[in-house]
Amino acid sequence: MKELLRVMDVKKYFPFRGGGPLRAVDGVSFTVKEGEVFAIVGESGCGKSTLARVILRLMMPTGGRVIFDGMDVFKAGGEELSRIRRGMQIIFQDPMASLNPRKRIIDAVGEPLLINRMVKRGEVKDHVVELLRRVGIDSDALYRYPHEFSGGQRQRICIARALAVKPRLIVADEPISALDVSIQAQIMNLLEDLQRQNRITHVFISHNLLAVQHFSNTIAVMYLGRIVEMARTEDLFSRPFHPYSEALLSAVPRPEVGGKAGRILLKGDVPSPVNIPDGCPFHPRCHRRFDPCDRIIPMLREVDSGRWVSCHLYNGRFGNLKD
Repeated sequence: MKELLRVMDVKKYFPFRGGGPLRAVDGVSFTVKEGEVFAIVGESGCGKSTLARVILRLMMPTGGRVIFDGMDVFKAGGEELSRIRRGMQIIFQDPMASLNPRKRIIDAVGEPLLINRMVKRGEVKDHVVELLRRVGIDSDALYRYPHEFSGGQRQRICIARALAVKPRLIVADEPISALDVSIQAQIMNLLEDLQRQNRITHVFISHNLLAVQHFSNTIAVMYLGRIVEMARTEDLFSRPFHPYSEALLSAVPRPEVGGKAGRILLKGDVPSPVNIPDGCPFHPRCHRRFDPCDRIIPMLREVDSGRWVSCHLYNGRFGNLKD
């Protein structure tokens, strides 16, 4: 498959009074192929949403590059930047916050069509009706306002708005976390149907590991602004390599085997991104740490076909201790 998105050593630091900088994203690299669902998981505050906004150029990076369909996202201007904007869309976590409460649905969904000159003003209504139909919203929604809909309906409207400009990549930033559990499955089924029908590439950010397992092809696990493991979904869930991935996936609800669930409870709190520990950032909480972990930062290395891990357990310098 053709490579659609390449993220290269992206950093995003924020100034912090009394210290700093705050390293929200600290040297992240990965590629996403056309038609793939690439998931990013990790605890709150690990930098997932900041990374999403940097990829979309909603904020500029401290360093690094993002290449979308051969175009440099941070250097683009004029018509090339317009093409990038049309090609990449985002679905935010809170649908109410991402819809203008003063705009009717026909205006919210139709505005991207007019801004990008994809249709004439007289054709907007028909196009919006079709977009709403694709996400399961009736045409009687056209002249209503966001507060008149449920959370799930508002998220469907946001998805319709993202689809309006026929993007090649959708970044879904926690698209189900603000919804009731009963509605989450409906939205996931909708995203899956749209992805299958249109082959739209997704960068899917979520805390819901079951949704990630069901929807994604590849997963990147983030911790304190860095990717600590990246692998095909089935490989990661069947056997996580990094101790943090192991602990994270142990929290996924599963039928108990032999009366023991096998949950790994991490000690302590996530360190501050302003004061990241020396060596491996995860070592203060790691249940498998050993001598070099508190002194040397492990590099992200390919340790198996398609499997990348940032851990001294898999660093040839200290021996392969994964078994």
